[in-house]
Amino acid sequence: PAWLRRLCGHLLSQRLMRPNGVQAVVRGIMEGAGGDSRCVSAGGAGAEAAAVDWRKCDAVAKVLAACPQQCLSLEDYYGLVCPQILDLLHIQDKLTARQLQRVATSTVLSVAKEHPQLAEKHLLQPLLAPLLRCVDT
Repeated sequence: PAWLRRLCGHLLSQRLMRPNGVQAVVRGIMEGAGGDSRCVSAGGAGAEAAAVDWRKCDAVAKVLAACPQQCLSLEDYYGLVCPQILDLLHIQDKLTARQLQRVATSTVLSVAKEHPQLAEKHLLQPLLAPLLRCVDT
């Protein structure tokens, strides 16, 4: 029902915008959807599992890239969520790092396609800052 969809969307949005909310939501979705974060072998069923894994990561990335209706501005939403998305690139747990990095990468691409200026400000500049510091010196 529509009321349940709205309520779930509202609760999801609230969680995403809290500290460490993105990681909690991504882990919950990936694990709750039968996500196996172990590496898959190449070829045969392993290649099919990898394709399913990518599709799942892309779906989660689209959720993260979409600004919720109850958020007042894209700027505010991306200001809260994008640093958390970049944090997904630094996960040390090898079992889950691969999926979280795929989600982060897909989210960066989605935001860059939909809102290039906000992606540059909140994702690309922080991501490239260390490289730019090296170039400047």
